[in-house]
Amino acid sequence: MPIAKLGTVVLDCPDPLALAEFYAAVIGGTPSRGGDDWYDLEGHGGTTLAFQEAPGFVPPRWPSPDGSQQFHLDLTVDDMDAAEKQVLALGATVLEADDRDRSWRVYADPAGHPFCLCAD
Repeated sequence: MPIAKLGTVVLDCPDPLALAEFYAAVIGGTPSRGGDDWYDLEGHGGTTLAFQEAPGFVPPRWPSPDGSQQFHLDLTVDDMDAAEKQVLALGATVLEADDRDRSWRVYADPAGHPFCLCAD
């Protein structure tokens, strides 16, 4: 029997609303203010994703031998090329996407968190 269930994944960032809007455009849903420094992404049909303001935020680096990536999100897509164009237009940056034979590509969201687009 599990001790707990996953309720929310929270991303620290400098601008919670801007990052919530980025992910709303990528996975669906609507940003909802949860406090002065907090937004939840509601209505996307998955585990709650939340965004918390973190003064002095330093984004993780991918890959980095002298620092941790901390975590990343795997986002499943039907068409990798189309999804790549869309996330880049929304402000994502490419971290590792040269190997087009692989089933995943790595990007950073506008706050610098790594995420992968993965073939369905």
